Amino acid sequence: MSFWFIVLSLVAVGSIAGAVYMIWSTGRFEGIRALAHGNRVLQIVIPAVIVAGLFGLCVLTMSFMNAAVVFIHFAIFRLLFGLAGLIVNKVSGKKTAFYWQGWGSLALSVVYLGAAFFLCHHVWQKTYEITTDKAIGDLKIAMFADSHIGTTFDGEGFAAQMERINAQKPDIVFIVGDFVDDGSNREDMIKACEALKNMDAPYGVWYVYGNHDKGYYSSARRGFSSTDLMIKLKQNGVKVMTDDVEIVDDRIAIVGRNDRSMGNRRSAAELTEGIDDDKYIIILDHQPSDYEAEAATKADLVLSGHTHGGQLIPITYVGEWTGQNDRTYGHEKRNGTDFVVTSGISDWELKFKTGTWSEYVIINVRGR
Repeated sequence: MSFWFIVLSLVAVGSIAGAVYMIWSTGRFEGIRALAHGNRVLQIVIPAVIVAGLFGLCVLTMSFMNAAVVFIHFAIFRLLFGLAGLIVNKVSGKKTAFYWQGWGSLALSVVYLGAAFFLCHHVWQKTYEITTDKAIGDLKIAMFADSHIGTTFDGEGFAAQMERINAQKPDIVFIVGDFVDDGSNREDMIKACEALKNMDAPYGVWYVYGNHDKGYYSSARRGFSSTDLMIKLKQNGVKVMTDDVEIVDDRIAIVGRNDRSMGNRRSAAELTEGIDDDKYIIILDHQPSDYEAEAATKADLVLSGHTHGGQLIPITYVGEWTGQNDRTYGHEKRNGTDFVVTSGISDWELKFKTGTWSEYVIINVRGR
């Protein structure tokens, strides 16, 4: 929670500072100065009304958090253009009549946030090639996390993404938490669960809880409880794992961990104890925050999500800096264990991603 407290605090402070700065900078546009007719009160009131109106429009069409993201970015770009303007004016020794700092920052904001919106809402395929000395042959894994149904796609949109994954003909599918959240509704949850029934993976579809799946608020808010979710997943053939282990095809051991937000959970060592060494051991753990303990086990592969790939520049690595996450994104190997963190197939609340993108993951494991 400390990670998100830092993020939300930065957003709040940035929003206030950005609002003041934007009112001042908006008042410098030629058309607004003309409307004010030199009246100092109007030079504040008119841009304040414009800024408040645009912010309100963003809140209505997206959310308060997304509106804050839009306005903070514009304020940052305006500040950068303002600094550039000071340098240009000092070097040239004169001021230009055209307010290029304002128009330039506005144009850059539109392009930058437009790209960020696209990176969040478009889903890419990320492929990893991993080898093992274990005699398991080849295994094609499809993995995704953080669908947060209702954020960037509804139940039908989720089903379309499952068709894309199904087309890759994976042997097994893993859902590594945050399938839904407090913003999901019952209808979309049911449609998304039903879409999983159509996955043609020989070794099935497996799921572990994330920190949002059980909900932070009353279940009445979204129209279903975590128990309802579990029932619907199971009804559609999904294997729900809660701190347990299952052996598949006598060669793969799947270890599904409860999310660390759920309180007491069994340790990685406890869960993997007793698994035969010849089994390829895969740990599903929503939050990438227990690498040291997991790397000390016999685990071959650990799959996580949660980080959303760092979400937005410049908070990308705050989770690692504060010790909340061991890794933000990608693949690494520790003590013989492969770790993969996905940026998520969708997003929580925010509709923008910078420095990252939405994805599902295909992992080709090559064994003996």
